Amino acid sequence: MLKKITLLRDRVQDWQSYPFSVPAIQRFDTLILKSRICFFAGEKGTGKSTLLEAIAAHYGFGREGGTRSFLNNTTESNHSINPLVQALRLSFDKRTGKGYFLRAESFFNVASHIDEIGVTEYYGGRSLHTRSHGETFFTLLELKIQREGLFILDEPEAALSPQRQLAFLVLLYDTLRKHRNAQFIISSHSPVLLGFPDAQIISFDDGQLHEIAYEETTPMQIVRRFVNHRDSFLKELFNEPATLFDEKPDQ
Repeated sequence: MLKKITLLRDRVQDWQSYPFSVPAIQRFDTLILKSRICFFAGEKGTGKSTLLEAIAAHYGFGREGGTRSFLNNTTESNHSINPLVQALRLSFDKRTGKGYFLRAESFFNVASHIDEIGVTEYYGGRSLHTRSHGETFFTLLELKIQREGLFILDEPEAALSPQRQLAFLVLLYDTLRKHRNAQFIISSHSPVLLGFPDAQIISFDDGQLHEIAYEETTPMQIVRRFVNHRDSFLKELFNEPATLFDEKPDQ
């Protein structure tokens, strides 16, 4: 199991260049993993995917996703995190070498590479491109995470409906219950996924990594306010007076 992630600051050569120019990465020192499921939360651009991708690369996963033997790499930008990868230390009490990396933004490239190298039999027997986007994501998750290993997932909710996200919660629960050496690190904006029981949640907001409770996550707070106070929420959002919402359309 991965227990600790450390930034070896003496290995950083340029604190002003990406990825160390990102405030949360620049201030990062050590992260102790307290649960077998840890979420990275925060607004876009706060560094959560950057750190997640660096952890995956350090572990040996393909830069665009897959297992440690899956080395699809279509763009030079995939190497922009190299300075961070080289400055990380991952501390395990047991390292299996198993697992999977799902990176939502490059999943299309991974699906194409699977077709090119002819290994569709390991992905449900047919091209992932022949399925809907949501079906493809969920099929891959079903096939690849129900086992022991380190599973690093970057925004898996990107193609999942709310119902599919609930099904994914069940999948996570069953995997953790059946496989004592299964571990998940997930970057997510989903108030559904972030609600997984006893998960550790690390926020990247405010320019530094810090642990927060589920009730403190921004996605949960926004959804709760929207559901409980929809009218006043939208009036404030649109910056419109209440009378505009009370007006009836022309007959």
